[in-house]
Amino acid sequence: MTKKQWLKIAAFCAIFLVVLTGLTYCLRTSGSVKDRFVGFYAEKKNTIDVIAIGSSSVFPYYSFPQMYGEKGIAGYPLSTNLQRPAAQIYLAREALRRQKPELMIFEVRMYIGREWDMIQNMAYTRGVTDNLRYSVNRIRAINGLVTDEVRETNWIQDVDETAYYFDILKYHSNWKSLFLRSQLRTVFFAYPEPLKGFFGSNELGPAELTDFSAETGEEPLEDIQQGHLEELMAFLKENGQDALFIVSPYEITQQDAQKYNSIERLVTEQGFGFLDLNDHYEEMGLTGDDFSDYGTHVNVCGAEKVTAFVEEWLKENYDLPDRRGDAAYASYDAAYENWLAYRDENEALVQERIRTGDFAPVVTEE
Repeated sequence: MTKKQWLKIAAFCAIFLVVLTGLTYCLRTSGSVKDRFVGFYAEKKNTIDVIAIGSSSVFPYYSFPQMYGEKGIAGYPLSTNLQRPAAQIYLAREALRRQKPELMIFEVRMYIGREWDMIQNMAYTRGVTDNLRYSVNRIRAINGLVTDEVRETNWIQDVDETAYYFDILKYHSNWKSLFLRSQLRTVFFAYPEPLKGFFGSNELGPAELTDFSAETGEEPLEDIQQGHLEELMAFLKENGQDALFIVSPYEITQQDAQKYNSIERLVTEQGFGFLDLNDHYEEMGLTGDDFSDYGTHVNVCGAEKVTAFVEEWLKENYDLPDRRGDAAYASYDAAYENWLAYRDENEALVQERIRTGDFAPVVTEE
């Protein structure tokens, strides 16, 4: 075979892989998680000062457009539903491939859970792996999340690693996505997200908040979760990355508070910051009506209060630049305008629900 023929074959293979990759990105399941990650990849490199990583206790809590408009903090969340602690190190690696943040924030609510419960539905693992661009880090994430323990649990569905590495095998039936502009524009897995990853709720599901700030007892984490936390902290120290470990407010129990005390000791011993927002209900002005689902997540009214407290806390404890007025951050100016309109519309809906007693449905376990 001649050199020219080899070059033609190589060119064909390269074009085929580019087309296949673009098709895969378009066919991946649409939704707020995909939009959030596509938005992250659309951000200019080395422009984000704060990156928040965690589960659904991140994206409805912290409005980075609000933080920017009020304090000039340029931030972005890498948040997925029920994000396993094992995934955070891979998301941190992905963030550092594109950005040089002054601070990384890790929400730690999932660290007090049981690994066995988290691997029952592999959709939560795919929420991470299938929203990363193809890269060596994505392969590492799959190898780290689809473990021997997962494979040996043979009654758990969707553990075929081939369909993780080549996720078009799972999503090929989503071919109708190719006729949707919202999905076609994800062909490069990069498209601006108008609220910088924030996704809130206007539902009303009141909570009963209990103050355990005086609790000093500790309860150990599950060994595997403590191991993930220690591995993450070692990675951060190796890369000279400052980090804050945070607990978003919810209907906490005494046992939860004791586990967070263990996390606080572990992270502060390594020189990282820790903030349990469940110790600051009064300072935030947070009430039961600020929740959307009876104590698990806040609604948009709660998000504004939580964000206002956290942005002030960040400014007092970290040397973060104020990016307002910098032309390079025009997209954040637009996001803040989008946030103000979003906030006004949705907070009005929450207030109307409070007035009429229009409560969210109670989800019962079967």
